[in-house]
Amino acid sequence: MARTVRFHELGGPEVLRLEDLDPGEPGAGEVRIRVDAIGLNRAEALFRSGRYIEQPARLPSGLGNEAAGVIETIGTGVAGLEAGQAVSVVPSFSHNDYGVYAERAVVPASAILPRADGVDEVTGAAVWMPYLTAYGAMVEVGGVRAGDVAVVTAASSSVGLAAIQTANRLGATPVAVTRTRDKRQRLLEAGAAEVIVSDEEDVTERLRELTGGRGAEFAFDAVAGPGVVDLARAMAPDGTVFLWGAQSGLPTPYPGFDLGMPALSMRTYTMLEITRDPGRMHRATAFITSGLRTGSLTPVVDRLFPLEEIAEAHRHMESGSQFGKIVVTVRH
Repeated sequence: MARTVRFHELGGPEVLRLEDLDPGEPGAGEVRIRVDAIGLNRAEALFRSGRYIEQPARLPSGLGNEAAGVIETIGTGVAGLEAGQAVSVVPSFSHNDYGVYAERAVVPASAILPRADGVDEVTGAAVWMPYLTAYGAMVEVGGVRAGDVAVVTAASSSVGLAAIQTANRLGATPVAVTRTRDKRQRLLEAGAAEVIVSDEEDVTERLRELTGGRGAEFAFDAVAGPGVVDLARAMAPDGTVFLWGAQSGLPTPYPGFDLGMPALSMRTYTMLEITRDPGRMHRATAFITSGLRTGSLTPVVDRLFPLEEIAEAHRHMESGSQFGKIVVTVRH
């Protein structure tokens, strides 16, 4: 039996229960891992409360698709992996199909990446979702180049911090947008070239000022809602606004017509554009692995929680006070 987190009804963090369940044996194309650390993602809070882009298909439901651990058992048809191997689980599957909030979990072998020497379980659980998101949008889809200005909203999130580091690695200029002043200095220390405090400053005006009136080539927005108009006003000709989150929970307008039909692109983006494309995934893995090796990409971990405090970890995630990735550790 393995302690496993499930929820029997939609709701807040209090609906999460820790139960003893049989993790089962891996089937064809699957592996079972001993989970040592779990990365948390706001998408899981939305899924748990019924506000995500997909709904729980059944209740009770499991949760989670980012983890690090050790392979215990391998199903049929799996090549290149072996029992005892230290691995990470890449978030490339639905919470409705698999869940890693547990001491042991069966996951698809296609979601497994071997952990490089020197990458511990906390880093292994914290790295892939943020950096795959940032790399995919900025490199594979956006084509960010040296000299471009890349605006990053919700910049103190794990994805925001990964985007700042990725922009720096590409030779671009990352401009962080954060709601309040209390995280400004930490964002500068994390690599942001400039920080805009949106509760105190006019985002459009500041971006225009920082770019000499030209505007930014890219915006990577995790907030969405009415704020996209401010970003759109500050984009350079042929600029692109990527929407990779919707933290505001408010309707998101398309501002192109109201702004006089500028040469503006807006598109949604999810990391699945990378994880479900073998070629893109191969390049992303190489980019991120080399960044970890050289130290140019370093996951920022906000806080560790034990599995027994999973509800408290979700409360902390929803508070918006974190700086970086929240990781849950599993004692065996």
